[in-house]
Amino acid sequence: MKKRTFLKPLGIFFSLLIITILIGPFLVPVPPASGTVPPQQLADPDSHFVEINGLNVHYKMLGSGQPVFILLHGFGASLFSWHAVMEPLSAYGTVIAYDRPAFGLTERPLQWTGLNPYGPEGNIALLLGLMDHFGVQKAFLVGNSAGGTLSMQFALQYPQRVEALVLVDPAVYENGGLAWVRILGKTPEMQHLGPLFVRSIQKSGLDLIRTAWYAPSRLTQATWDGYTRPLKADNWDRALWDFTMASHDTGLLQHLQDFKLPILVITGDDDRIVPTADSIKLAGVLPGTELVVIPQAGHVPHEEQPAAFMQALDSFIKNTP
Repeated sequence: MKKRTFLKPLGIFFSLLIITILIGPFLVPVPPASGTVPPQQLADPDSHFVEINGLNVHYKMLGSGQPVFILLHGFGASLFSWHAVMEPLSAYGTVIAYDRPAFGLTERPLQWTGLNPYGPEGNIALLLGLMDHFGVQKAFLVGNSAGGTLSMQFALQYPQRVEALVLVDPAVYENGGLAWVRILGKTPEMQHLGPLFVRSIQKSGLDLIRTAWYAPSRLTQATWDGYTRPLKADNWDRALWDFTMASHDTGLLQHLQDFKLPILVITGDDDRIVPTADSIKLAGVLPGTELVVIPQAGHVPHEEQPAAFMQALDSFIKNTP
């Protein structure tokens, strides 16, 4: 009898605990992010928008003719990341930089049909659609961090559309986050609360930017503004959560020996986001790959050391058949 008396309140306690876990998150209000505006209102005078695969994509273009360079930014960045090298690179041909879904000023849909625009497959389809729209049959893909990973995935799927790869501190040995985090994040409770967690990037993201630079003292106010302006775009928080949940291991590491095209790996000598050693390791594994390590640079050598970055590209471009 005493055992039953003890078990009854214990059962009530665990029942209430389960109910709290399942229902409690839905009692937390998640209002829309305040102070946001349509992305077009944040555009620069040289910004352009084009509809690709049902998405209004923000891009910038400089130069003309061949070859064509398509620049792909990393996680948490935007086409702004390439502002220091777009003009000098345009001396060689046409340069196109665009904002990938969930970043910059590209449209952030909350609903869609077909491929998830935030997942790797949707990103590959968007890049292909962008090339088709501009009539680009072949291009140099220049990708930083996660943009480098996307460049490689695209080259495996559409090798006939890629002239060469320039991988800038590529996040190849990262799998897009812990699997258990993504599993937990897809529960209804976390889908509800997710945007609240993402909004913390408004503060924590600033520390990540500092970590990405070898010398944070070089960060100007204009650079800070370029990084943070997309956080004023409608649905930035919900889209970033959807992007995080859509990431998954694409099996890229199992195909590193399958690349049969010119590749240049560029890394800063003090990358604390994607360790410099990882880029050196990758260059040693990919067949026939060149490696350039830029001194006094972190995760974004194209921003910190644009002259050294362009020097590395100049040699690679001239020696690419």
